[in-house]
Amino acid sequence: MRPNQNHTRTGIAAGRIIGIVGLLFLAGLGVGAIVSSMSEDGEAAARTRNAGSGASSGLASAGVAERFDVQSATPASQQPVVSGGRLTPSVVAAREVGPSVVTIRVIRTVLGRASVFDELLGRNTRRQASGLGSGFVIDDQGHVLTNHHVVRDAERMQVVDERGRIFAAEIVGSDEITDLAVVRIESGSVPIAPLGTSADLVVGEPAIAIGNPSGYQLANTEPTVTSGVISGVGRDIVSASEEVLYADMIQTDAAINPGNSGGPLVNADGRVIGVNSSIFSLSGGSEGLGFAIPIDRALRIAAEIIDVGRVRRPWVGLSVVSQSTEGYVRLPLVDQVAPDSPGERAGFRQGDVIERVNDREIRHNLDWDVALVDVGVNHVVQVAFRRDGREMTTELELEEIPSARADRVEVLTGLQMITVTPQIQQERSLFIEFGALIVDIADGVARTTNLRQGDVIYGINGNEVRSVDEAAQLFTYYARQPRGNGAVRVYVVRGDRRGSFDFQVGS
Repeated sequence: MRPNQNHTRTGIAAGRIIGIVGLLFLAGLGVGAIVSSMSEDGEAAARTRNAGSGASSGLASAGVAERFDVQSATPASQQPVVSGGRLTPSVVAAREVGPSVVTIRVIRTVLGRASVFDELLGRNTRRQASGLGSGFVIDDQGHVLTNHHVVRDAERMQVVDERGRIFAAEIVGSDEITDLAVVRIESGSVPIAPLGTSADLVVGEPAIAIGNPSGYQLANTEPTVTSGVISGVGRDIVSASEEVLYADMIQTDAAINPGNSGGPLVNADGRVIGVNSSIFSLSGGSEGLGFAIPIDRALRIAAEIIDVGRVRRPWVGLSVVSQSTEGYVRLPLVDQVAPDSPGERAGFRQGDVIERVNDREIRHNLDWDVALVDVGVNHVVQVAFRRDGREMTTELELEEIPSARADRVEVLTGLQMITVTPQIQQERSLFIEFGALIVDIADGVARTTNLRQGDVIYGINGNEVRSVDEAAQLFTYYARQPRGNGAVRVYVVRGDRRGSFDFQVGS
């Protein structure tokens, strides 16, 4: 932490992933990031885990399939005559989906590495950087599905189709946790991609990745096609450095290279089954370990972004952890049940073992998390669980997370907070049961105060803060005190640490 901070440990640090396996790259040219964890020796490490070979549960929300014209596996449409031996799955995929694939160019401001002279002279190390990714059109309104990390922090953006036509584009919405985003271009300008389902994938069937990995170094705007097979389904990628839900992913050995991010993964019938997202690599290039977001999840998230303007997070008030027991490597156990929550009303208790959500098998906590995300809020699911050796079932309602439903108060200009409740404490895994949680903070306020989103303020100038209203009253009081000139010392919990910050409030 920075100057004027006093820290004491208040919790148990998260466990670290041990052993070097490789690096997970977001497959965007100039827009991706290395996703890694730190081992006990301080070395970057990441690993993948097999969450089982079960396919995803299909389109969870009623109406999504109809909205996006999702089709079951059918023969590819008629094309110019090609001999049977040449009409391979790659040819079918390229013909059916290729015209719907676009390249997304973005410009963003990034921080450069400051030299000693830059620091001495106070020079600004910010610079403009370009990024490149892929996407594909999913409806007749011109909506393009891509990755969040492709368009993240974009200040300017262009979409280019396979013919080299340039379209103005705007971001409709973006979701960091699922790494998905929706961009809009002129409707009817680019064909709609034939959409399939990821619910019936078979390990070993052909898989074709389409996108633009060249960054126009080839002076071509047509997408590149690479082919392989579905190497696995239900794959989970473990990484402690990114708050991204890379779970229940499709694994393929079709080459996914930088620039392919956001492009479609296609089956042998020419239907989109996934959104290319990341690669697992030691060199930075494709090594046959590529991952795609299942199209069923991607379309549900896209529908939320288009219809609601944001992605609503499901919450049931249960903390589910993976625990090794005799005879099992991992079991998804209920660790906590929040009071006045859907989980409590459904009758769950600490120690219950989750087995299924609807017809979907749950083998560990990530399976549980992604099952809720795939279903979405305002739905009721059937949950099978085991208690003291007995098989039990119950109905569980998925609500939106409490922090999204809580009243936000702007306690200072550019600083929005909500009151910590038992439900919000459980949702955010907070190490304190009261206070005011920062849910939004302007960049300028963050620089001036050293506060961050996610901090919980529990004290101001020695006064305990138990709610957002108390925080607002105290800030207002000290801002009006001429003797103190608006000086405050704010006590916060950040993660599992406590600290304090000194700054001034008021004019």
